[in-house]
Amino acid sequence: MTAVPAAEERLKVLVVDDEVKNAELVAGELADAGFETEFASGGAAALKRLEAARFDAVVTDLRMAPPDGIALLTEVRQRWPETVVVVMTAYAALETARRTLKLGAIDYVEKEGDFTEVIAMVLREAGEKSQLTSENRRLHDTVESLRREALPVVGEAPATRKALDMAARVAVTDSTVLLRGESGSGKDLFARSIHMLSRRAAGPWVKVNCGALPESLLESELFGHEKGAFTGAIRQKPGRFEDAHKGTIFLDEIGEMPMSLQVKLLQVIEEKTFTRVGGNQPITVDVRIITATNRPLEDMVRERAFREDLFFRLNVFPLLLPPLRERPGDVPRLVAHFLRKHGAGADKFDEAAMRAMGSYPFPGNVRELEHTVERALILAGPDPVGIEHLSFAQSASGAAPAGATWVPEIPEEGLNLEDLERELIVKALERARGNKSRAARLLGLTRRTLYSRMEKHGLRKPGDAGEAGEDEGDDAAE
Repeated sequence: MTAVPAAEERLKVLVVDDEVKNAELVAGELADAGFETEFASGGAAALKRLEAARFDAVVTDLRMAPPDGIALLTEVRQRWPETVVVVMTAYAALETARRTLKLGAIDYVEKEGDFTEVIAMVLREAGEKSQLTSENRRLHDTVESLRREALPVVGEAPATRKALDMAARVAVTDSTVLLRGESGSGKDLFARSIHMLSRRAAGPWVKVNCGALPESLLESELFGHEKGAFTGAIRQKPGRFEDAHKGTIFLDEIGEMPMSLQVKLLQVIEEKTFTRVGGNQPITVDVRIITATNRPLEDMVRERAFREDLFFRLNVFPLLLPPLRERPGDVPRLVAHFLRKHGAGADKFDEAAMRAMGSYPFPGNVRELEHTVERALILAGPDPVGIEHLSFAQSASGAAPAGATWVPEIPEEGLNLEDLERELIVKALERARGNKSRAARLLGLTRRTLYSRMEKHGLRKPGDAGEAGEDEGDDAAE
């Protein structure tokens, strides 16, 4: 017989026959063919062995004392569905063969001639198929893991995880998705995540902003045009729906789409067909549609500014994205993400600046946070980013606006006001490089008041002289 692959790849086979000499003989010949084999004298002994160890395959005689081959086959398929079963018999009958195959046996072999060679061939084919299935499963799991790790959405807050879970659930379908949320809440990133987790991930990803183009240009952009369809149409141009064939098209700001184009979009959703501008030939596409809006489409429907039938077709799976103020735990992760994006270290923000970021509500959501980080990096240059570099803590003139200075977030367990005051004084002195007059100005205090509070916190001994070079005129003005 032809040998099978190396020992580590050999199938483990249990041969079952109530005539123990026959079981031993078949097991020996299969072992010679390269399989790892054991044998059992009857169905009851076989079940005990299967309960004690894992086998890739069972080769069983049909006619045995109870439990016979049929009973053993049924039990194996129920309890060990990944174990393949080959039935062998000296009493061939077409109806019995049909029955065993229907019950889940991979083959039915007659005991005549070199029948063990037939069994070996069947087992090899089963082993190759099983190995291929396992490799495909591992590859699929690896790809899924890599795709999930590569998702563009950053965050671990409960609201973020809930939205991501919903996105993952709908991604594996072909359903139309309507992403809803405030401007800057990450609708584009969620749309990309849904595409990347879908069966269309290898297909094209096409994005169109419906509010960025006038009606005449938007129709041509979406559906294409024929040569001569309008002035300047010097050649045929495929539309974005054609570009997205076998992939996903993301229609951002869908609430801005003109009513006349809403009819054409409805046709694409319902019939998967459309015509180019100036054309009359129907074009069929296979496209998954994801839309997004920050507008109240229900109100627009009532005001007849948006078609009700289109709204219902787009709203198959609405997904509401949380604003950043509802996911404050994500702010540090987002800051770290954007620092990496701009080539800065994770420790670029000092503690006070990071606390300020965590307590600010970011009405512009993630988009505002990214712009804040980018601007702060430009202003800070090689120095650490401090509160003075944060746009929301500065007025147009660059100074902290009156009545709008930063206030730290009070944690659930509370805080010690004395410790906070001491820490702010230390930070101000560090920022002013030890210059007391400059530190006092940073804190909105007179130098004399700063000295008093430094003495209270043990940062200065009473009677210590002022620093050389400091503006003594400050004392006269106090």
